Amino acid sequence: MRLHLAALVVDDYDPAIRFFVDALGFELVEDTPSLTNDGRPKRWVVVRPPGAETGILLARADGARQQAVVGDQFAGRVGFFLQVDDFDAAYERMVAAGVEFATEPRTEDYGRVAVFLDIAGNRWDLLGPA
Repeated sequence: MRLHLAALVVDDYDPAIRFFVDALGFELVEDTPSLTNDGRPKRWVVVRPPGAETGILLARADGARQQAVVGDQFAGRVGFFLQVDDFDAAYERMVAAGVEFATEPRTEDYGRVAVFLDIAGNRWDLLGPA
């Protein structure tokens, strides 16, 4: 058993793809036209870190209820944890790409960490070895 995908509600597909691929270095695994349950067009968009098995389904908000959670899917908490082998290199690359960090890097017992915001405003931990 394994977790295959986690959905992330976003405003629009293309800016979200650019953020995850260009700024974070994820791979675009799939971008396929699809239909909602009631027949309206949508896309099935999956990104994931290189070499990872679990991906993120970028789901465009559909309706007021979904639009209301864009950027606040975890009620202000960190909801995703991106682990990297070289924290400093990843941090510098992300800063250069314009990723907004909510905290400065710090060292904890479990390693290096800094909180950043995705394109929608959700909080993520960037984690690396101590």
